[in-house]
Amino acid sequence: MGYVQAVAALAWLAFWASRAPALAWTGFVLLLLLAPIVLAIEFALLALVARGDRDVPDASPAQLLRAWLGETRQLFQVFYWRQPLRWREVDDYLPPESEGRTGVVLLHGFMCNRGFWAPWMRRLRERGVPHIAVNLEPVFGEIDANGDCVEEAVRRLTALTGKPPVLVCHSMGGLAARSWLRTHGAANRLQHVVTIASPHHGTWLGRFSRRPNGRQMRLDSGWLRGLQQHESAHPRPPWTCWYTNCDNIVFPPSTARLEGADNRFVPGRAHVDLAFAPEVMDHTLSVLSR
Repeated sequence: MGYVQAVAALAWLAFWASRAPALAWTGFVLLLLLAPIVLAIEFALLALVARGDRDVPDASPAQLLRAWLGETRQLFQVFYWRQPLRWREVDDYLPPESEGRTGVVLLHGFMCNRGFWAPWMRRLRERGVPHIAVNLEPVFGEIDANGDCVEEAVRRLTALTGKPPVLVCHSMGGLAARSWLRTHGAANRLQHVVTIASPHHGTWLGRFSRRPNGRQMRLDSGWLRGLQQHESAHPRPPWTCWYTNCDNIVFPPSTARLEGADNRFVPGRAHVDLAFAPEVMDHTLSVLSR
């Protein structure tokens, strides 16, 4: 979406620049502002739908404003730059001297790609942590279809290091991890799973999606109930869930929590911005040394 808007804005500017400069720049700015306006609508819906959600504190107007500003910044960095243009910039890190180290598999969310994780990949590389960031495919297929991508990455890292890896997942990536565990995995194949803003119980916005994976993320969908039934009879690996009261995509906020997990609350962060919160990254890196 961000890439299409950026291309449309540049095309408008190029077409009108010599004919009507004022019109060219006005249209350029308006096209770039379309996505931030959509974000603002999402935050307004969040404030209405999430009011009084379980024991999650309601977001204050100041928190929502700061979250919107932070998410707008992430919008331009992630969706207008890293994912469409720089998703190959940072390679997976699989050094031959990885025996005995704990590796990381990075799973992105809906309509994203591995470029989402570039800041994480740089930090992991600095610490010498082997890692793989996958492109979950098919993009608009059922979430269960992503299992082969996850399986290949887990197998490669396990073969390289001799140890079960950690899965770090954003948004729908957390559901891809749970689906993989149901179809391919066992708890002892992973050291830990970290999910960030994942719709474990669905999201109110899922009602508007017509894509197979979007429909699966509707609140209390039949697919999600099937996952829960399976997990009630099968052990999970150690699990950490990060959630926030300013998530403009996954709300009500309590839907990002998972029963039996170490559920950690970060106030005032939006959906994408939460993935790059210092406390989230620092705690995840500490898991690797356990």
